[in-house]
Amino acid sequence: MIRVLVVEDDPVAADAHQLYVGRVPGFEVAAVAHSRAEAVRALDRTPVDLLLLDLYLPDGHGLHLLRSLRAAGHAADVIAVTSARDLAVVREGVSLGVVQYVLKPFTYPTLRDRLARYAEFRAAAGEASGQEEVDRALGALRVTHPSALPKGLSGPTLEAVTLALRAAGEGLTAAAAGEALGMSRITARRYLEHLVTTGRAARRPHYGQVGRPELHYRWVPEGG
Repeated sequence: MIRVLVVEDDPVAADAHQLYVGRVPGFEVAAVAHSRAEAVRALDRTPVDLLLLDLYLPDGHGLHLLRSLRAAGHAADVIAVTSARDLAVVREGVSLGVVQYVLKPFTYPTLRDRLARYAEFRAAAGEASGQEEVDRALGALRVTHPSALPKGLSGPTLEAVTLALRAAGEGLTAAAAGEALGMSRITARRYLEHLVTTGRAARRPHYGQVGRPELHYRWVPEGG
């Protein structure tokens, strides 16, 4: 098993990332940290193979954490999970051992694809027979196509709806989701229905004081 430390300051996002990692065969979450200091403590007591690292932490930048870890001899690989789009930051991260970048917000299939590629890259061992084999090993980390979504749906919006639904606890209606996320009820419902179709949400009638019932959606945990 590839042991993963999730470093994410947002509790809802951290829970989602932990859930996502746990659903990918061959991976397990060794610990979750919500700050740079918590990450250092977790690494001191728990061996890990991979960090799922948010770059914007409340007590310091993720790359500063990574630089200090390298200086201390920690050799774990890193997948940066971040909203940072500055290519200078990307280049600096690569120089410190970041093997993948996943831009927030993202969906489970996106992270699953990155983790699967990382596992393939990590599994390469022994001496390469030539340049082609070296290229093939490095090519495992390259993304050749985006994860498919139904026409008209976008990954960032789906992730936003997913996080809102998870945070709602008892669930919400399409109207409530739309109001919270600044979109129309119809748009919110399309994304919520996609989550139902993929088994990540359930729906039931919600009876208000007047008029016909509106559908009420709730998050379905893994195995639930």
